Amino acid sequence: MGRGPSIAGRKNASDAKRAKVFTKIIREITVAARAGGGDPGGNPRLRSAIDKGLSANMTKDVIERAVKKATGELEGVEYEEIRYEGYAPGGVAVIVDCLTDNRVRTVADVRHAFGKFGGNMGTEGSVAFMFKKLGVLSFAPGVDEEAITEAAIEAGADDIVVYPDDGAIDVLTSPDAFEAVKATLVGAGFVPDLAEVTYRADNDIAVEGDTAQQVVKLLDWLEDMDDVQNVYSNADLGADAYA
Repeated sequence: MGRGPSIAGRKNASDAKRAKVFTKIIREITVAARAGGGDPGGNPRLRSAIDKGLSANMTKDVIERAVKKATGELEGVEYEEIRYEGYAPGGVAVIVDCLTDNRVRTVADVRHAFGKFGGNMGTEGSVAFMFKKLGVLSFAPGVDEEAITEAAIEAGADDIVVYPDDGAIDVLTSPDAFEAVKATLVGAGFVPDLAEVTYRADNDIAVEGDTAQQVVKLLDWLEDMDDVQNVYSNADLGADAYA
């Protein structure tokens, strides 16, 4: 199973993208609250979205307003969850999760992105079987490997992955156990640098040179779209992909 983008790369978004980040988080809060209610204590998806908003320095007022719009206390927009699947250059599998108020616009934009960078959209289920949904708690290099491994096992984690290149650690859980494992680790003094329920591929595909650069352009383009919440791929990208 491949490792996701580095902690630093995922946490240090540029200021220019802050508004887009806020928009995506607000949409996630809205959909989570509408689906499971406005109480984060009984709605793990909402709790996770709120935590993401707080980590991005979103104010509590903004979060509360999004929840109230979702639960009908304030007028809001209806968003629909849609998943698109396809292939990037080099046979790289891509999943694109969207929240949109205009399905026609969104599918046209996603299809355009795939075509622009040499990929193609697939049918529903064409690549999703290659990915597994799981909770990931990432810890930067320097954390006590033995101590966090012991704590993670006691908390009920499924696996602990230590990356030999830098010593960073990922604690992996089932989606259902994510919040409980996270709370236990934080209570034991291990605060993750990044914590999320995500999708990871069972096997990655290595791409290099021009192909890798096209894959990066496609993934970046998709992630920058307003209607796109998350993009997952099984690309194993080398340093030359960002040249």
